[in-house]
Amino acid sequence: MNELGHTVSGDTGRPAVLFLHGFMGSAADWRGIVTALETRHRCIAVDLPGHGASLRLPPEAYTIEGAALMLLRLLHGLDAERPAVVGYSMGGRLALYLALRHPEGCSRLFLESASPGIEDPVERAARRRIDEEKAARLESGDLKGFLTDWYRQPLFASLARHEGLLRETIEARLCNDPGELARSLRGMGTGKGSSLWGELGALRSPALAVAGEFDERYAGVAARMTSLSPRIRAAVVTGGGHNVRLEVPGAYLALLKRSLATS
Repeated sequence: MNELGHTVSGDTGRPAVLFLHGFMGSAADWRGIVTALETRHRCIAVDLPGHGASLRLPPEAYTIEGAALMLLRLLHGLDAERPAVVGYSMGGRLALYLALRHPEGCSRLFLESASPGIEDPVERAARRRIDEEKAARLESGDLKGFLTDWYRQPLFASLARHEGLLRETIEARLCNDPGELARSLRGMGTGKGSSLWGELGALRSPALAVAGEFDERYAGVAARMTSLSPRIRAAVVTGGGHNVRLEVPGAYLALLKRSLATS
């Protein structure tokens, strides 16, 4: 049976935390966070379909529902039922989906720069066309050029202020298989699937939606999410952009530890 690549650290008897990376990331993205938490938690970092070691999976794995079901099977196999789920960007959207559609698989959420999706069907269709163009470019084989353009997006402008961080991030992403990234983008891109906005009122798990002050779009998303669910709180981190964990690691870790300690 195909299984998602993953790493596990920390004692089995400790509270479990599941880490879900963003597009083009991997379980390795969480190494520093896991090191800071593993003495108190059992940390499970996963390679999502098309990333890291999770390659050449069945077609249904490259969908948000398929990925959620694979996560549930992995957690069951590890005897890690209902972990806290920490997700960044695409991983945050998957975490929210997991909590809403499979609430038995999640005890609480920590969402970094994550959105419930695109509400407007016309806008969603336009996003699918954009994602298809990006997927086709990935399949052309010019991963380095793709990454250079990807991180030129306004969304990552604050990351570019940290020259060393940007360079390290691009170098880490060069390890990806472009064809597998294209499969992920087509199946799990923001334009694919339905919006979760209308389901937020039914959320059972407590959630913290985190955004950086320079990422106005996702700070606005986080604020709106709190207005639609009494279970969701928002935190805007000073000095951060779309990738709070990299840009302001101390503040990020403090928020995460506080969230995990809340009963």
